[in-house]
Amino acid sequence: MRAQVQQWADAGLFALAFWLAHSVRAGAPRYFPGQSEIQPFDQYLWLTLLIIPGTLLLLKALGFYSRPVLFSRRETAWVLAHAVTIAVLGLVSVLFLRRQELARSVIFLFGGFSFLLVLVKEELMLRWLQSKLGKEQLQRRLVLIGLPEDTAQIERDLEAKALGSVEVLARLDLNQTSNERLVELLHERAANGVILSARHTYFEQVEKVIQLCELEGVEVWLLADFFRTRISQTSVDEFLGRPTVVFRSVPEASWQGVAKQVLDFSGALVLLVVGALPLLLTALAVRLTSRGPVFFRQQRSGLNGRPFTMLKFRTMVTDAEQLQAELASFNEMDGPVFKVTNDPRVTPLGRVLRKWSIDEFPQLWNVLRGEMSLVGPRPLPVDEIRRINDPAHRRRLSVKPGLTCLWQISGRSEVKSFEQWVRLDLEYIDNWSFWLDLKILLRTIPVVLTGAGAK
Repeated sequence: MRAQVQQWADAGLFALAFWLAHSVRAGAPRYFPGQSEIQPFDQYLWLTLLIIPGTLLLLKALGFYSRPVLFSRRETAWVLAHAVTIAVLGLVSVLFLRRQELARSVIFLFGGFSFLLVLVKEELMLRWLQSKLGKEQLQRRLVLIGLPEDTAQIERDLEAKALGSVEVLARLDLNQTSNERLVELLHERAANGVILSARHTYFEQVEKVIQLCELEGVEVWLLADFFRTRISQTSVDEFLGRPTVVFRSVPEASWQGVAKQVLDFSGALVLLVVGALPLLLTALAVRLTSRGPVFFRQQRSGLNGRPFTMLKFRTMVTDAEQLQAELASFNEMDGPVFKVTNDPRVTPLGRVLRKWSIDEFPQLWNVLRGEMSLVGPRPLPVDEIRRINDPAHRRRLSVKPGLTCLWQISGRSEVKSFEQWVRLDLEYIDNWSFWLDLKILLRTIPVVLTGAGAK
């Protein structure tokens, strides 16, 4: 699916290049009086309807999307130049057959702009993939399960073709690995994918692994036949040239996923810039009103349970975590979560910050780093996640944690049951769309401004 997003993005850049070429040429008479006027872009709008699907198929046919993940610049430029040349010749042919005139400068500019726009996009992608943060966000951490000879072959294929984009955490024998061992491995190594290579005689073992992984919210790529699932949606994909069945119990990668990432990054960046002064004043107030650091840092469970350091403005006394054991009998939440109304560990300023959710704003930095999203299940401390007994509850870890969620806008303090909290998170995951995120964000604004549900 990521490749499909890339294809449509590149096709869109070719269409943008055509518009830019026409715009530059149309403005030429103002600066170069000797240049003649050309027809308005409306007369050539129909060409963009050919350019988008045409270049999409052209780049795919030339192997532009079959390059290694960490591709070479020379290979990229060569294939792209080939594609641009054919696209320009195709444009000339279509205009000739339609007997429609177009300034030659527009055609040459179209070729040049197309090459530059896509090349710049590829360079930005390459730099992102080579960065530490990019590797952490995009790298696949896989567990291979099957017969030893099958998993060994898959690992060799990955080493030859994936070029560092995949980390094989373990190779497990399908017949000798217990469910308990697989669960332990998924938890310890924060795997975000399992590849199953199975034969027809091992259907029972394979089905157990699939059911276990769908409860964990971990993708399964099955190099075999279909199985009935309770939660996952099944789709067919291709993996290293082999037909693959994907069992996915989380939202599939799509343009909506790309839009969510853009919204997360741009939204967090804008809010941090706009709120820089209030955040600075809040930090100063925390520093002056109580002893201890400005920020509270805690290890929380992120995507697939991978730990990350979450930031908050400190709202409690410095030894709050040590004092929690003394307040265990006052816990108002069932399950592994700890919550006490009028918690004595909270400072006077902390009560104000919590009421208006100001203490959560430093997490915009976590969003900017890609560890969190603006919308998603609230991240729980690592030690609380370890105390979760129901495997189905871990499926809330199958998406990035967020600043706000259905629980936040449903009256935070009114939701007393951890079961109800999880139900709201799973409802969000199962019904996710970009528009649902926007709806939750809009409903969060009045909740924050009124302090509704905060105690």
